[in-house]
Amino acid sequence: MSKTNSIAPLNTYPTYHNPRNKSNHAKSPNCFIFFRQSWTTYLPPPNFDLFCSSSVGVSATLSKATYDVAMDKNAKIRKFCQMGDLRNAMELLKRSKISELELHTYCSVLQLCAELKSLEDGKRVHSIITSNGMEVDEVLGAKLVFMYVHCGDLVEGRQILDGILNDKIYLWNFLMSKYAKIGNYEEAASLMKKMQKLGIRGNPFTFTCILKCYTALAKVRECKSVHGYAFKLGFGSDNAVVNSLIAAYFKCREVESAHNMFDELSDPDVVSWNSMISGCVMNGRSWNGLKFFIQMLHFGIDMDLVTLVNVLVACANVGNLSFGRALHACGVKTGCSGDVVFDNTLLDMYSKCGYLKGATDVFVKMGETTIVSWTSIIAAYVRKGLYDDAIMLFDEMQSKGLRPDAYTVSSVVHACACSNSLDKGRNIHNFIKKNNMALNLPVSNALMNMYAKCGIMEEAHLIFSQIPVKDIVSWNTMIGGYSQNSLPNEALELFLDMQKQLKPNDITMACVLPACAGLAALEKGRELHGHILRKGYFSDLHVACALVDMYVKCGLVVLAQKLFDMIPKKDIILWTVMIAGYGMHGFGKEAVSTFEKMRIVGIGPDDACFTSILYACSHSGLLKEGWKFFNSMRSEFNIEPKLEHYACMVDLLVRSGNLSKAYKFIETIPIKPDAAIWGALLSGCGIHHDVELAEKVAEHIFELEPENTRYYVLLANIYAEAEKLEEVKKLQTKIGKGGFKKDQGCSWIEIQGKFNIFVAGDTSHPQAKRIDSLLRKLRMQMNGVGYYNKMRYALINADDMNKEVLLCGHSEKLAMAFGILNLPPGKTVRVTKNLRVCGDCHDMGKFMSKTTGRDIVLRDSNRFHHFKDGVCSCRGFW
Repeated sequence: MSKTNSIAPLNTYPTYHNPRNKSNHAKSPNCFIFFRQSWTTYLPPPNFDLFCSSSVGVSATLSKATYDVAMDKNAKIRKFCQMGDLRNAMELLKRSKISELELHTYCSVLQLCAELKSLEDGKRVHSIITSNGMEVDEVLGAKLVFMYVHCGDLVEGRQILDGILNDKIYLWNFLMSKYAKIGNYEEAASLMKKMQKLGIRGNPFTFTCILKCYTALAKVRECKSVHGYAFKLGFGSDNAVVNSLIAAYFKCREVESAHNMFDELSDPDVVSWNSMISGCVMNGRSWNGLKFFIQMLHFGIDMDLVTLVNVLVACANVGNLSFGRALHACGVKTGCSGDVVFDNTLLDMYSKCGYLKGATDVFVKMGETTIVSWTSIIAAYVRKGLYDDAIMLFDEMQSKGLRPDAYTVSSVVHACACSNSLDKGRNIHNFIKKNNMALNLPVSNALMNMYAKCGIMEEAHLIFSQIPVKDIVSWNTMIGGYSQNSLPNEALELFLDMQKQLKPNDITMACVLPACAGLAALEKGRELHGHILRKGYFSDLHVACALVDMYVKCGLVVLAQKLFDMIPKKDIILWTVMIAGYGMHGFGKEAVSTFEKMRIVGIGPDDACFTSILYACSHSGLLKEGWKFFNSMRSEFNIEPKLEHYACMVDLLVRSGNLSKAYKFIETIPIKPDAAIWGALLSGCGIHHDVELAEKVAEHIFELEPENTRYYVLLANIYAEAEKLEEVKKLQTKIGKGGFKKDQGCSWIEIQGKFNIFVAGDTSHPQAKRIDSLLRKLRMQMNGVGYYNKMRYALINADDMNKEVLLCGHSEKLAMAFGILNLPPGKTVRVTKNLRVCGDCHDMGKFMSKTTGRDIVLRDSNRFHHFKDGVCSCRGFW
């Protein structure tokens, strides 16, 4: 006779055993519990009387009734669960006794709590289980883990899993995938390590999930460890695992490893091919991605939506419009057209390939447009230079109730930057502030770039200072903005600050080198050159071009030429830099030769290139060549001359002494001449002493720019040369009454990385006495050999003695004298001035070079002057 409790019924009845006895239940595949029913016979003692017999019959009846009630409650609760009625299921569950509930019932309620994501009810069920003293074994524990994790309480779910140590891989995978989904990759990785420690064998899903986690953490070594572990367990030929490994290696920049994995696949599927195509694209190998696509078609693998999207991105990156259009047709045939992801990618491809009509057609036909669609079409208009249309699209998008994101705003701010639309840019900036987008880093960078392009560096710096964590783009934008806006000191200072926080990249070099060029900071430029060579940045064409330009503007045109020759593939910008460099240094014939070489290699000049070659001809007196190039603009290259081209031609005529021709030429210009064109003629009048024409030309200039003191001074010098002192006094009076301020002239020289700055008449320099003594000595020597100082350049009301003192103190003279006194013998003296050099200082430069045996390179605002043995490279053309 079996043992039984004293309150047990006397009749034979089915009982369910305590789940602690694991041998008495069986598990279904879905983890619900089905119990084996065990029948126990209770035999009454032999001395029981009739009363007892009667009692037995009553007890048996009650026992059966109790059992039926219990079974009815379990069935009802499960029925409520099947109907999704959690409220009634919970009510009945709470009213039931422990003896009335089956484990299957608890699991059913927990399953519904998970499905409805009712964490509160799930916790109540857990509490009932605990209070009823039920053991949370691996089956009930698994259901609890599922409920907690599905409801978002991963901490509790993990604690239960750690307590039951369930070896069912689906449960570990489920928790791991949830960690990955919320971005807690470290916890997912720790779960994987624990699995391995416990000897729980993973499956393909395990490896695909953990590989995504390690990829997100950029842990290449761990990815390789998973690779080895998966192969050890025999998953080396499983496509899902190998495809995940391919994707992981590509994302970790292990391109060769990804290729090797693909080559080992015996039967790659469409996911394998898609992984190879997308991996090549994300690693900057879009052409390889297109090749894989062609191979895929060759092997008869059917493309899917993912394939088309990846290949369209590759086409966009390489600008292969014809291939992209063919894919468009494939998309239509396969029914992908109309899918919002496909249409957006197609629109972006047409945009990046410069095919605005194609992009517009796709956009118009889209049934559903998203913020991505609008951003792509706005970017398409920006790329075509239709900036106003892009801004109008931005407004239209908002009118349709779509909220712009950071990408949209960045695109339209870029449109404002390219079109110099400061007012519209400010309006969008206000929109950004109102919508709390100001702290978005790409948006802030775009705003800085817009203000920099519009010349408002104060606003750009304000935005820069408010960015809590700046990236390399932020620093590069500001450094480049200062360089572009002729603020080289600020650019170099910011570059030094940047190096304390971030390492510069190739773009930084391209941004800061123009600052060195602007200051003629040769020593700093050489330092950057060394950094470029060490990092391998010279292969970047933008960096190489900036480096050539820096050496040109620092006076080392020979070194610039050597670097230029080392660059295998030159673009129009680089050719233009070299042509302009020769022009600045007065090497007109070399500039013409370089222009012809550019034409031979098949590169056609643009308007900027023509400006450079015409400038070179002008500053070298190449009249015939200049007219040839000017006439070829329309006839050969269909380029309409702009004001700067006409200004070069006026300057060319003036320097060759053809003043009347220059005046007539100006009258024939189809565009209204500006002050720069008339100013070129006025300078020629000074060179050739034509006072009458100078007065006539000056009338035009003062009408256009009545407050520009430069032209008043130029006319005053012409009067002074002609000894019309009364006219000089009138101009001086006019300048004084008008409150005009003459631009402050200054010159500087770099010695041992330090800039020494001089202004006219400055006596505060520590070596002022030594400098003055040298200049007086040189002036006496000049007078002794027939040089006579040109008093007209002083232009003040003072006697001749005072004028001579002032002439000795012109800033470029001070800087040249300082260089001679402080540089080692034989070292070239390199001086830069912010204005044009005056005639007297030009003569002094020539005399200094001959007397001291020094090469002196003076860069003024217009060109270079190489003084050597008493001769200047400009040959009087400046």
